[in-house]
Amino acid sequence: MATSDKSLGRILTLELVRVTESAAIAAARLRGQGDEKAADQVAVDAMRKELNRLPIDGTVVIGEGERDEAPMLYIGEEVGTKNGPKVDIALDPLECTTVCAKNLPNSLAVVALAQGGSLLHAPDVYMDKIAIGPDYEPGTVDLDKSPSENLAAVARQKGCEVKDLTACILDRPRHAKLIEEVRGTGAAIRLIGDGDVAGVIHTTDPAETGIDIYFGIGGAPEGVLAAAALRCIGGQIQGRLILDTPEKVERAARMGVDDPNRKYSTEEMAKGDVMFAATGVTDGNLLNGVKFSKEEIVTHTIVMRSSTKTVREITARHKATEKFG
Repeated sequence: MATSDKSLGRILTLELVRVTESAAIAAARLRGQGDEKAADQVAVDAMRKELNRLPIDGTVVIGEGERDEAPMLYIGEEVGTKNGPKVDIALDPLECTTVCAKNLPNSLAVVALAQGGSLLHAPDVYMDKIAIGPDYEPGTVDLDKSPSENLAAVARQKGCEVKDLTACILDRPRHAKLIEEVRGTGAAIRLIGDGDVAGVIHTTDPAETGIDIYFGIGGAPEGVLAAAALRCIGGQIQGRLILDTPEKVERAARMGVDDPNRKYSTEEMAKGDVMFAATGVTDGNLLNGVKFSKEEIVTHTIVMRSSTKTVREITARHKATEKFG
């Protein structure tokens, strides 16, 4: 079924909200219960059901893993009614499963959707990333430059000193040297336990979030999702897959990655017309978590589209008796 870019957004942008809302509500019912697998599974089930109701011919290109590792929403799974445009889908039904299980901040349900062939088909491996917001010249930061060089470049364009900047970094042992070098420049660091999609998005509004730049190694799927968000709201991200074993190189090659050392730009990870939606599971800096009461369920979602640069924040009040998934 032929569908124009314009109708693609009109039909699907708000319907995508229902997808992340359903996953977030399902996961939120299990937050704080210490069972990561159960929370993730109910989110996957709810998201898959909603995706299969959309008028799309969709293929999951970033999902829960390869088919032999994930029974649902695996890479390559086809979703939707088939009565609509061909689209690529990147998703994380429950970003930060540990965070949800412990009822800590910044757990999200996330989906990105783009025209078929528009999203990077990345294996579930690590990715080295660097990201900044929209108010910088192209090429301001580069993975091949040192953290101190990148911080100096950001400070020059922002018109401030490096000591006035704050970097967001995942709190992991692998980042010990990175953290040491960043602190050596005088810049501040916001360490986060999980949630690097939200961490990257925070760079787009430093006046509100206090985050100027994102550094470090996280998941490649999260890198593609973050790139999709930046395509919609502005900003720059560079990513390089970490393919440090022959098995990972082979997996990546099967998905079309012919250069293991390639640096991917924002547009190379998410091109064309892109839509992005995220609903809060737990309260966080980006979104409020799901709120339950006897009468209603309240969700907080952000949904965006690259071609129009439209960003909507939606607080929805659902009847407590409403069925999801």
